[in-house]
Amino acid sequence: MAVTRISGRAWVYGDDVNTDVIFPGKYTYTVTNINEFARHALEDLDPDFAGQVQPDDIIVAGRNFGCGSSREQAAVCIKMSGVRVIIAKSFARIFFRNCVNNGVLPIVCPPAVEAIQKGETVAVDLEAGLITTARGSFAFPPLSPSVMAIVEAGGLIPMLRRKLGTEHLPMPEISFGGKD
Repeated sequence: MAVTRISGRAWVYGDDVNTDVIFPGKYTYTVTNINEFARHALEDLDPDFAGQVQPDDIIVAGRNFGCGSSREQAAVCIKMSGVRVIIAKSFARIFFRNCVNNGVLPIVCPPAVEAIQKGETVAVDLEAGLITTARGSFAFPPLSPSVMAIVEAGGLIPMLRRKLGTEHLPMPEISFGGKD
């Protein structure tokens, strides 16, 4: 059964947060085990994030979130930190797709971004297409059924494994180059 409601604390950031800040470039080839990624999530922008983020917390950002390089590690480190939803005014195109492919839901909803304050509890109702904040509720445009199927499965690879009937087979270890 798919999760239809996610509720968590808001981590609020501004415009043009790039992938070098989400997953610092200095770790691109030195931290290759995805289980280590969350320790470095947003550390150059918000040193408190990695140590204080909780499962289902929600990142809220301004325009062009995830701009910069096409570094997939940026989306993976967010997922590994327990964040399943990012609400932004807009996303960089490749980062948006990297989020979807890794099972993180990118939601575009500028009015909600304007209303949400750091630390408040935010609820996202996927069925209703509604974000509920302390300052009201905001509708967001639905993602396509195919995109939602990927996100609900936890990413593109888990969704394909399910469709192919291979989810019972061991998953190969995922590494981003180098050796850990």
